[in-house]
Amino acid sequence: MAQAATPITIDAESAHDPVLDPVLDRRPENRVWKKFRSHRSAVLGGIIVAFFMGMALAAPLLPIPDPTATDWGAVRQAPSAAHPLGTDEIGRDVLSRLVWGAQASLLAGVISVLIAVCAGVPLGIAAGYFGGWTDAIISRCTEAMLAAPFLILAIALAAFLGPSLTNAMIAIGISATPLFVRLTRGQVLSVAAEDYVDSARAIGLPTRKILGRYIFPNILPPVLVQATLTIATAIIAEASLSFLGLGQQPPAPSWGSMLNTAKNFLNQAPWMALWPGIAIFLVVLGFNLLGDGLRDALDPRDH
Repeated sequence: MAQAATPITIDAESAHDPVLDPVLDRRPENRVWKKFRSHRSAVLGGIIVAFFMGMALAAPLLPIPDPTATDWGAVRQAPSAAHPLGTDEIGRDVLSRLVWGAQASLLAGVISVLIAVCAGVPLGIAAGYFGGWTDAIISRCTEAMLAAPFLILAIALAAFLGPSLTNAMIAIGISATPLFVRLTRGQVLSVAAEDYVDSARAIGLPTRKILGRYIFPNILPPVLVQATLTIATAIIAEASLSFLGLGQQPPAPSWGSMLNTAKNFLNQAPWMALWPGIAIFLVVLGFNLLGDGLRDALDPRDH
């Protein structure tokens, strides 16, 4: 009588066994992580993003002044021991406003992209999978929105909704939705043509199970990559809206509003514009590098 196969167990001593390593390496999550780690620029992007997110989360705990506190005896003061990044036009600490401003910029980037994903992915799935009039209506509306430049559309929506950080996030999210509709629709059309989806239909599997079990998991990697890259675009959009007075409202700190104020004092106090500009550059660079690394790591052609 044949004996049952003995399952492979892995303990600490055999974690690096040359016989088991190839078995472990075939696991998708191990391959993705290994490839991501080998992408140095992606790791650098992850470090930059983690630094700014940690800074934003730790803002209430850091030993820095109140970002809205004024000091008329230290107006436009150059960087010093008391104010490492200098002060602004009414004596507020630039470092404190930079740290607290990270909360507004990152929150706007993440929340607006979540809005775009939650709205765009279901519409893209419906357009790509059901086709017909559903596809025609969704595609025409998407093309109409894509006809307007992203930032112009965001500015128009923010002006219509009214100046506030919440309305800016909604405006940016709506403006970014067509990107995810178009991406998701294309991915669904590609996946729905696969043999395993045809087999699932042939055996009578319900549509909700086909979408949840076969369609959505296979379109998720490109959506995650696009979301990471779009966060960078959303951060720039939030800074632009705040610069124009349509985003975070004073005296609450925002990198865009800091640049708007600093433009009037470029000769007298250049540090007022230097630090928020560098912060925007670094965080956008970080998300772009991270997105490029995720795109390479999640590429199914290399797995």
